[in-house]
Amino acid sequence: MPNESTDGRDTAAWSPLDSDGWYAARNATTALRDVLVRAGLEKDFPYLRADLNAFGHGLVELGRVSPATAERVAELLRLALASGFGRDRNNDGDEPTVAEEHQGRA
Repeated sequence: MPNESTDGRDTAAWSPLDSDGWYAARNATTALRDVLVRAGLEKDFPYLRADLNAFGHGLVELGRVSPATAERVAELLRLALASGFGRDRNNDGDEPTVAEEHQGRA
């Protein structure tokens, strides 16, 4: 065929290692895993993994959890929000979040 590659590689072949999305998903999954371990929830997220979709976009698969686990995560998020963690000052996305401010101080 006139449009076929002559280098012997299928043009649809690619490796996740060639994708920035893979590394972003893997790093986010690792960060979440570490926090879940510190919170004692490591056994409650058996499906946690990094993944890519067909377009090479990184995804973090959380999977199914029990209602008790969902309630515990909801409570942790409520406590974090009550302490001001992760909120924009004026909700326009331009101001750094509390988390970003703490990272900048380290």
